[in-house]
Amino acid sequence: MNIDKMEFTAWMERIMGRFDILSDHLEDVQKKRNCIDGEELLDNQDLLQMLKISNRSLQRYRSIGKLPYYTISGKLYYKLSDVHRFIRESFRAPVPKTNANK
Repeated sequence: MNIDKMEFTAWMERIMGRFDILSDHLEDVQKKRNCIDGEELLDNQDLLQMLKISNRSLQRYRSIGKLPYYTISGKLYYKLSDVHRFIRESFRAPVPKTNANK
């Protein structure tokens, strides 16, 4: 069975079109899975990488109530807006240096 170049190209374009449709569908599913009330949810791994902190530090922030969390099917999630609030509240402006040698 021999196929010519035109037929092969047409088939490849159809296959690539299907891959594009599948990719779009997967992105939609991924967004819906990680959202609640239209707000993005982050899991522990996302937060550890984002904040560059240890698992123990994250646990401590949860325990003392500095970082609200939600448990869904036994897994911990954090609303992105809560994470942004936590970062803003944790940020400390640098203390201006004074010259003691003057």
